[in-house]
Amino acid sequence: MEIRPAEAASVSFNIERWTRTGHVPASDEVVAEEPLEIRVRAGDSAAYTTLAVTMRTPGHDVELGIGFLYGEGLITAPTDVVRAQPSESEPNIVEITLGADRDLGLLADARRFYTTSSCGLCGRSSLDAVVAALKGRYVAGDERIGAELLTALPSRLRTRQTVFETTGGLHGCGLFDTTGRLLTVREDVGRHNAVDKVLGRAFLDGVLPASDRILVLSGRAGFELIQKAVMAGVSVVAAVGAPTSLAVELARTADQTLIGFLGANRLNVYASARRLLLDGAAGAWADRPGAGP
Repeated sequence: MEIRPAEAASVSFNIERWTRTGHVPASDEVVAEEPLEIRVRAGDSAAYTTLAVTMRTPGHDVELGIGFLYGEGLITAPTDVVRAQPSESEPNIVEITLGADRDLGLLADARRFYTTSSCGLCGRSSLDAVVAALKGRYVAGDERIGAELLTALPSRLRTRQTVFETTGGLHGCGLFDTTGRLLTVREDVGRHNAVDKVLGRAFLDGVLPASDRILVLSGRAGFELIQKAVMAGVSVVAAVGAPTSLAVELARTADQTLIGFLGANRLNVYASARRLLLDGAAGAWADRPGAGP
């Protein structure tokens, strides 16, 4: 198999485009999907251990690796990370060196796994281990967010999804502040990878826990995404698609505000509505042509 450059987020293919009137040769941009091996070690003298292999869209790989480790509970502060970089000798590998005091043994043995681009939990030893990693966390933050502001966020995210515009084949994730300013946007063929990249960037910037941030997802809100957001202390998660039952239960347990079916004229609140306010949104929606529930 040919290994493409790590920075190639899409690949051009010669195809045939068929219509009712015939078919013609054409070129099409397809989102890239490549394996990424995440290797970790504790201390410079130790050997690297492969913790996970995930299928992802190349780009921001170090952020993905850092976000993954944070979501797994392996690191809690930027000072835990001594070095993080792509491998200098092999493609599609990220090497992360942690402080010598970090104990990787138990987690590496119990949680080493392969993930697909669609599943961030595949291969874990048990779902109980994921829940245990949360350690009874609750999400802080009491600032109230206007519904009108929230309904504007998906379009702001979409305008920054540059790879989606050319391929139409991957997920987007954006981190906003409570004024609606887009701070970070990442795209990936795997929705959990996009979240890891965004939260990895936030970790490296020293802004976690993110109790004053809004995480917007371009698709559905599954359990694994809410788990990562709870670990990062994100107070509000808003998804364009539907949540799952486990996602709702976890958000309610952690007191995290969870919104689904977020669109220009609607949103569903599944957990912790206390952080939301109408902010004139009801009247604004009613005045829009074609507005509905």
